[in-house]
Amino acid sequence: MRKPREEMIAETRAKLIAAGRFAFGTVGYAGSSMDDFTAGAGLTRGALYHHFGDKKGLLQAVIQQIDAEMTARLNLISAGAPSRWDGFVEECVAYIEMALEPEIQRIMFRDGPAVLGDVSQWQTTSGCIAALSHSIEQLKADGVMADIDTETAARLINGASSHAALWIAKSETPEETSKRAVRGFRTLLDGLRVKG
Repeated sequence: MRKPREEMIAETRAKLIAAGRFAFGTVGYAGSSMDDFTAGAGLTRGALYHHFGDKKGLLQAVIQQIDAEMTARLNLISAGAPSRWDGFVEECVAYIEMALEPEIQRIMFRDGPAVLGDVSQWQTTSGCIAALSHSIEQLKADGVMADIDTETAARLINGASSHAALWIAKSETPEETSKRAVRGFRTLLDGLRVKG
């Protein structure tokens, strides 16, 4: 029995994203070719062009997929924390530490900015700012975060964590850089906490 068209389209798209993700994660954006994606997925170049336009479009789709997975992982971390403040801090720290993971490091923090430009202008960043703003509003309502403009705090925290992740990804000593970045980031966040 033949599959419905929507299901076939979704499968083709998923195969191309998986092939792109593998290639980008192993040989990087510059080292991968259209043939890597299509051969890996058992599809034609036409399918790739139809779904993503070009290699850059495929990279954007891969980044969106990884970003969604990272968000799900971060949500679990904050949900399992003993307090809202602890959850907020641990979620931010975990984001920075994810820059140590080879696939995330290469795709999200090396090739992504090199190909797609400034991380602060990515489509996914507005979702991060909104989520941070929501958390900050809750923390201020709980009386544990200083009275600071919510959007300003969200953008500063987002910028600091993104920059820390980029620093780790490009470091000659990523493990050591990560430890330094996390220590500094925790101190920054602690400065926003209301001391009781």
